[in-house]
Amino acid sequence: MLDIKFIRENVDLVKQVVKNKQLDTSIVDVVLTVDEKKRKLIGEVEELRSLKNKYASLQNIEKGKETKLKLQELEPKLTEVEKEFLAAIYKIPNIISDDTPIGKDESENKVIRKWGESKKFNFTPKDHLELGTKLGIIDTELAGRVTGTRFTYLKGDAVLLQNALYQFALEVLLKKGFIPVLPPLFINPEVYVKMARLSPETEAERYLIPSDNQYLIGSAEHTLGPMHMDQTLNEKDLPLRYFAFTPAFRREAGSYGKDTKGILRQHQFDKLEMESFSTPEQGLAEQDFFVGIQEELMQDLEIPYQVVAICTGDMGGPDYRQMDIESWMPGQGKYRETHTSDYMTDYQSRRLNTKVRIKDTTEFVHMNDATAFAIGRTIIAILENYQNGDGSINIPQVLQKWMGKEKTEVNS
Repeated sequence: MLDIKFIRENVDLVKQVVKNKQLDTSIVDVVLTVDEKKRKLIGEVEELRSLKNKYASLQNIEKGKETKLKLQELEPKLTEVEKEFLAAIYKIPNIISDDTPIGKDESENKVIRKWGESKKFNFTPKDHLELGTKLGIIDTELAGRVTGTRFTYLKGDAVLLQNALYQFALEVLLKKGFIPVLPPLFINPEVYVKMARLSPETEAERYLIPSDNQYLIGSAEHTLGPMHMDQTLNEKDLPLRYFAFTPAFRREAGSYGKDTKGILRQHQFDKLEMESFSTPEQGLAEQDFFVGIQEELMQDLEIPYQVVAICTGDMGGPDYRQMDIESWMPGQGKYRETHTSDYMTDYQSRRLNTKVRIKDTTEFVHMNDATAFAIGRTIIAILENYQNGDGSINIPQVLQKWMGKEKTEVNS
């Protein structure tokens, strides 16, 4: 969340950001109104507590009882107003970086740079589902009968390819000093809210387990981010960088009829995510570092891509700056998102109460999260970019030592 003092002192700026993120600016007025009510009640409660102590020291029992009764009436009201305040301020999105494009939706995202040339085929390239089905390594039909739509069976070389991608990323990230983590796949609602990943607007996207009042995570950073909740870190230990490889679960609410073919948009998929805790001064460079890792991984795979600055209308509410990588998909004839990098500043850490001690003061840490590999989408990119006319798939050279082969083909 934003600092309420910042909101009070920058009302017009905050309202402009809210508008640019396609939200109703009246939420700012609500926050300010509740804030004023809260401050007034705090003042009244503090005055009564002071009087109560005074009367106790003077042994004025009658006045002490009278003051106590007033406190018993006001304190519950303050508790309710504080809850109302949090619910209101949680709706205010993060401010944006100076280089974030202003736009209404994804059509106004800005391509920053491109890498690689799209391969020229002497045949019409097939999409990943046709390729994977013929190779016997992707089976959405069986998954549809067993589980339902937007689930799949990966088999044979697709599973080996997934393992190779993980081993490749593991090798790269360990060399760069990242700490591997196996985080929980469940998260408590109150922590999910503190992560700014659960709200009335996003709840339909999440999988709730009602019997346990817990949610399945939509990405590994959802439980990586709270690792230092209610802690104060040491400046010398930052930046702290973690990565985790987990399943992710998303209902894909509102996307019905969109990307239903194949494994691009699934309810269950596997991702390798990076998370960072840094000082405020390190935060922006940390995001650039993460994007650099993403580019290194894709360049080593030799898959053409473009780096995209996400505009205000397409970025997440907690984001200060969002950068995506879109990889070339020959079977679709266009670039598709395979990586995201989110710089949150102190928006999440303020909710989580995660701080850093710098000299004689403490500040909220800055947090970044980013995709190393969204496995399904990376497999799509490999199948479509490395396909041959006979339907076989060449294995990227950097993955061959883990695959144990240079090509995958029918009955291989």
